[in-house]
Amino acid sequence: MEQQEQKQHRSGFVAVVGRPNAGKSTLVNQLVGEKVAIISDRPQTTRNRILSILSTDAAQMVFLDTPGLHKPQDKLGEHMVQAAVNAIKEVDVVLFVVDASEKRGKGEQVILERLKEECKAPVILVLNKIDQISNKESLLPIIAHFQKEYPFRSILTLSALADEDFTPLLQEIEACLPVGPSFYPEDMYTDQPERVMAAEIIREKILQLTRDEVPHAVAVQVQEMKTRPNDMVYVRADIYVERDSQKAILIGAKGKMLKEISQRARKDIENLIGNRVYLELWVKVRPKWREKEGDLKRLGLANDRPQY
Repeated sequence: MEQQEQKQHRSGFVAVVGRPNAGKSTLVNQLVGEKVAIISDRPQTTRNRILSILSTDAAQMVFLDTPGLHKPQDKLGEHMVQAAVNAIKEVDVVLFVVDASEKRGKGEQVILERLKEECKAPVILVLNKIDQISNKESLLPIIAHFQKEYPFRSILTLSALADEDFTPLLQEIEACLPVGPSFYPEDMYTDQPERVMAAEIIREKILQLTRDEVPHAVAVQVQEMKTRPNDMVYVRADIYVERDSQKAILIGAKGKMLKEISQRARKDIENLIGNRVYLELWVKVRPKWREKEGDLKRLGLANDRPQY
């Protein structure tokens, strides 16, 4: 009996695609039950593929939260788009997340064309943010439009932010996965090293606190992370921007902005590693880093291939 149950266990990879700011990262975090991907209201917050793992008794679902598909403006954008396209090609099922509260645009059509060209896996359409729609009947023409455009396995409506039960979606995903053992330990929920997650937490706070061109021009790299004799973890991170004016904004008058970023980030990093943290931040100017292949590689932002 146990052997038969083991044979029925399912496992596989799930690419989560959609336009920037469709709610992909919020949905993945909710499904996994852990904050793996950073969240902000800024488009293109996710820059690389992020692997999140949900293990149940019946299945292991490995989610690849991809950068939003968009028209790239620089080399960083090109790598982000390529990461999303590669994920579509190599997974067992795709979640296409659409912001149902926004008018349909060219972005969705571009993704549909990509799916037609590149995707061989079943695709589940997720109409997100329905909590922002007062007239639910307005969803019917949206559903009809997408049904005509692509042979989706299923179409579900939900609110990644407001819903508490995602059982229907999880059941649909599980049904698409092949029978097989788990790829990762059951207590593992991401493959990201703590250094990478700490850097992303710092960037999240910058996204929350700054405006205009600053968020897109920022990269964060943790240079040192070690436990000191008093059990406090010392974290030193460099924040890269492209211009002196952006550096001035991040530091703020008398260092006020940088101090606020540090305080907010330190709390989340402490929650992440379960230890007290001493966080030291340095802001450095690296002109046009988003256009330089060498800089992108050094910052870990030029890896197009999903590593799993």
